[in-house]
Amino acid sequence: MDISVVIPLYNEDESLPELTTWIAKVMAEHNFSYEIILVDDGSTDNSWTVIESLKLQNNAIRGIKFRRNYGKSAALNVGFEATEGDIIITMDADLQDSPDEIPELYRRIKEEKLDLISGWKKKRYDPITKTIPTKLFNAATRKMSGIELNDFNCGLKAYRSDVVKTIEVYGEMHRYIPVIAKWAGFTKIEEQIVEHRARKYGTTKFGFSRFINGFLDLLSIFFVGKFGKRPMHFFGSLGVLSFLVGTFMALWMIFIKLYHIAAHIPYKREITDQPLFYIALVAIVVGSQMFLTGFVAELVTRNAPERNQYLIEKRV
Repeated sequence: MDISVVIPLYNEDESLPELTTWIAKVMAEHNFSYEIILVDDGSTDNSWTVIESLKLQNNAIRGIKFRRNYGKSAALNVGFEATEGDIIITMDADLQDSPDEIPELYRRIKEEKLDLISGWKKKRYDPITKTIPTKLFNAATRKMSGIELNDFNCGLKAYRSDVVKTIEVYGEMHRYIPVIAKWAGFTKIEEQIVEHRARKYGTTKFGFSRFINGFLDLLSIFFVGKFGKRPMHFFGSLGVLSFLVGTFMALWMIFIKLYHIAAHIPYKREITDQPLFYIALVAIVVGSQMFLTGFVAELVTRNAPERNQYLIEKRV
């Protein structure tokens, strides 16, 4: 199979018929063999009924329905597991992504031997309250990841199959899939300017909290990517450093006291009366705790169970 199109959705019953018809038209024009995987993330409208109806009209459509809302990352992760195509295309269900971009994305992945192409909605139809924070997050992600992309969060992306079969998307990490892919060893990442269409149906599902969560996810993905397989290197290094600093301060105070005693110089304050003693004590305790934290984290990473398990109610 040439292409798998994965579409996560939540309450998008109005747009699904038009979107799937448009995708099928593009595939037919370019003689692609394809499948469309619609992942219903616990919709409360008629989305699943629409998906079942669309399945009867087009056998290339497959549907997965979550029992409750887990989020876009969960929907993408389950969709990735279900794909059978050589090239995977992801897009949003709100018709703001154009299926007409699919042939060029497919061509570039095949001919340029790329791992991932991320869409860049250079001209956007979003309010300024959304575009400015998005630019700030993109700039921060570029700086921390070293990946030169202008739009990490664009829903329209193309992947080689082994990329999506290797990476794990959880929490709200869908914003940073290029970063996850890079940490997994897929470094051939490029960008393509794509059309951003104004929303035709429904309303946006994202509020202000996405920006706070986005920043926290960025820190999380940076830490996990760098130290996820070796947490002892992070916690252990900081713990040993803190412990040594605290020990040095304690030994210094003891040395000064012994020197005063040996030289018969009056020692004005006891060690326990000095603020430096308590700083040293805290540093030793914190250092010990961080070292133990690294040790326990190392054990957890070696025995971690599967993280992505979701309750799927139906499949078609």
